[in-house]
Amino acid sequence: MYAIFETGGKQYKASKGDIVFVEKLDGDPGKLVSFDALVVADGDDIKIGTPTVEGAKVRAKIVEHGKEKKVVTFKYKPKRNFRKKQGHRQPFTKIRITSIGVGKEKETEE
Repeated sequence: MYAIFETGGKQYKASKGDIVFVEKLDGDPGKLVSFDALVVADGDDIKIGTPTVEGAKVRAKIVEHGKEKKVVTFKYKPKRNFRKKQGHRQPFTKIRITSIGVGKEKETEE
């Protein structure tokens, strides 16, 4: 079983037990978060939401927060003595998917 969910303006595909790096979320490590599922697939049965699947939730636990590797941008214009160097480190949140629930079924969480 897998689900596609959205957070931070991006969509992610995940199954139970997966580790996913998403845009930074509020909350301390160990906190449980949930997302609405856009698509849920269980074998041959695929449910597509408009925009989300009714009653489908992706539950996850925050593992840690961090920053990605530095991305360096360097602008240069020849013959004008113009050089500009900038760096950026995008913050992220590492989450572990604990369950994918559809409808009124009860899912067990780790």
